[in-house]
Amino acid sequence: MVPGTLRSLLVVTALLVTGAVFAPARASADPTAPDGSPSSLQAQLADASRAYNDAKGRLDAAKRRQADLTVQAAKTRDQLDALGPQAAAIAVAAYKGGRLSGMSALLSSGTPDDLLARATTLQIQVDHDDRTLRDLAQAQAAYTEQLAAIDTEIQTEAAQVAVMDKRKSDLEKALGNAGAAGPAPHGSSATPAPRNPDGSWPKESCSVKDPTTSGCLTPRTLHAYQEARNAGYTRYTACFRNESSGEHPLGRACDFSANATGFQNVPASGGDKAYGDSLASWFLANSDRLAVLYVIWYQRIWLPATGWKAYHGDGTVAGNHLNHVHLSVQ
Repeated sequence: MVPGTLRSLLVVTALLVTGAVFAPARASADPTAPDGSPSSLQAQLADASRAYNDAKGRLDAAKRRQADLTVQAAKTRDQLDALGPQAAAIAVAAYKGGRLSGMSALLSSGTPDDLLARATTLQIQVDHDDRTLRDLAQAQAAYTEQLAAIDTEIQTEAAQVAVMDKRKSDLEKALGNAGAAGPAPHGSSATPAPRNPDGSWPKESCSVKDPTTSGCLTPRTLHAYQEARNAGYTRYTACFRNESSGEHPLGRACDFSANATGFQNVPASGGDKAYGDSLASWFLANSDRLAVLYVIWYQRIWLPATGWKAYHGDGTVAGNHLNHVHLSVQ
């Protein structure tokens, strides 16, 4: 008979060999290229997605400015339409000697009081005419400037659309034009991270404490992590990782375990798979608010320019992102 201790060791060994015991695994979240070089493809994805996000932000900002300018121009046009007949009447009166007639009326006044009353009336009319003409000139200048500004925003929009199309093509080429369906966007709205006035994202360094490790994060990545937790996604998460490449050592990425206890070396299923699907779709729905560069989950990668694409890691559970959702933030 095999002693109890030896029997236990043999059982554990057998389970480990067959894969029936799963210790928490370290998540590996860096995309790999067909030639096996992770940093090459990752750099392409990050650069192209970053440029796409900034172009999209500038495009959205230009559209908002154009909309505001269009409203302002419409109001100015209405003002011009109202002032036009008044200015025309003043011009006609001047042509016919209106102010000269007024001076004649002054000279024909009978008494000092009558003269003062007529002079006051004439001055009021002159001031009104001058103000009307001045308002007309200002409105015409403002309208011209507003139309020129609208044209500028339209040109800005066209330029940003061109950048976005180029970056989308770059991403599709890098990923081999692979397509794959993934979770559709849904969920609550996150609080937007601050943008530059032109709609692009400010540059940030790894400057704030990472609450999941002893490392650091960018303020935007910390914001995304906190917003996800506020939305109810509170399972085990690890962000900063000291590596030679990738977004993790830059404080711009987090791995969100599908299992509540940690990264299990087994593909997520059942409730864990549903949790990962829900979290991935929440990041998609809030990609503009959180500056999402890309999301990787269950052998798929989502990029803002292309949507979901097939993703092939190193063949392991963690490498294929079958046990965790990877988030990279710009």
